[in-house]
Amino acid sequence: MASLSCSISSPLTHKLLCHNKIQRTYLPLPNFRTNSTFHSIKTQAINSSKATTVPEQELDIAEEDSLGIDNLHRFVQLNLGSWTGTFHQFDANGKLLHKMTTRLSAGSYGEDELISLIQTLYIKQAPSSTSFSGDEEEPEWAEYKIKESNMFTVDKYQQIGFFPNERAFALRYQTAGMLETVLRQGVLGEDDTGEESPRNLKLPSTRPSIVCENCLYSINKDVRARAFHIMDPRGLLEMLLIFLEERGGVVDAPPSLVDSEDDMNRLLPFLGRWKGCSLTKRSGVYGATMAEYDTVALLEMDENGQLIQEISSTAKGSDVTTNVQWTGTVCGNLITFDKGFQYTLLPGGMYMGCPSNLAKSVAESKSFHLEFCWLESSDKRQRLVRTFDIEGLAVSSTYSFETKM
Repeated sequence: MASLSCSISSPLTHKLLCHNKIQRTYLPLPNFRTNSTFHSIKTQAINSSKATTVPEQELDIAEEDSLGIDNLHRFVQLNLGSWTGTFHQFDANGKLLHKMTTRLSAGSYGEDELISLIQTLYIKQAPSSTSFSGDEEEPEWAEYKIKESNMFTVDKYQQIGFFPNERAFALRYQTAGMLETVLRQGVLGEDDTGEESPRNLKLPSTRPSIVCENCLYSINKDVRARAFHIMDPRGLLEMLLIFLEERGGVVDAPPSLVDSEDDMNRLLPFLGRWKGCSLTKRSGVYGATMAEYDTVALLEMDENGQLIQEISSTAKGSDVTTNVQWTGTVCGNLITFDKGFQYTLLPGGMYMGCPSNLAKSVAESKSFHLEFCWLESSDKRQRLVRTFDIEGLAVSSTYSFETKM
């Protein structure tokens, strides 16, 4: 798959207020240069650690056709329809900050390689603080036009990693403009005065180093979870955002993340031995290869109260097995591993993982990955891992399906 990181525009998208009080916001056109914020992290980290600067890669992607017309059509088809859901904002420690109702309308136009996915997001606006308690007006919905996805954008802009049979995909975003709009409209609504830092509302940085979406579809229902990692300009986890959406769902009963009765221990469902298989797709610039692995993952607490994670992977048709072992500590809903990686445990049988310090990984010339795991039932889970190189380019995407032994 061809990959190219995008520069992040400094100003957020302008907001246009329509006569019907529906607010429209638009993504800026992408600028296909090295991601300036990520490049700044890399330069600062390398200079501070006195490491040798890694030369910029010269990428020739003109002849790459990584997604393919057939898979592009399948990607569009997977996303079509009317989706009703709930948007959740969590801090890095897994604390729920805000929750709001959303709707997403997705359609398409064009044929063959010219097909495009067009999506409009509607956010249920927070009621005004000046409204009276007796008012029973219909809620207003803010409208946000998401930049369309087509053969050009999914390869060169969004850096898509798509698994059509498994119904999973990962995307790279240029800014967090859409996510800021959801938060402003869902929390502030008409009371939004346009302040850069509104009181009681944490907004994404205007120049995040990484904005990545990992999407997994339910095994049993027409429901999906779209999970967003937001890494701030310093390379630290800023916030985690999740859309839980049902195709054809109703607005008055959207799906929502809820804690189990054992809310005091979100870790418990993940403990044990998991066995399954994984599929890794490398991006076009890295050879556009695909590999299958048998996996066994163990997560357990030792006698000292430390968390031990062991993952072994064996390539299909090979006797060569790779083993990785991490030791971690648990503090609330945050797991910190000795290899510089962390998990944030979320309700609904989910966790999201990322580097504890992205700048340190880059300074040490190490690739890094972002992970999203969804455990829908007590014995089955899906994981989607997105790996990047030290330039911020997508190296590969890995989908895993595992059963508890």
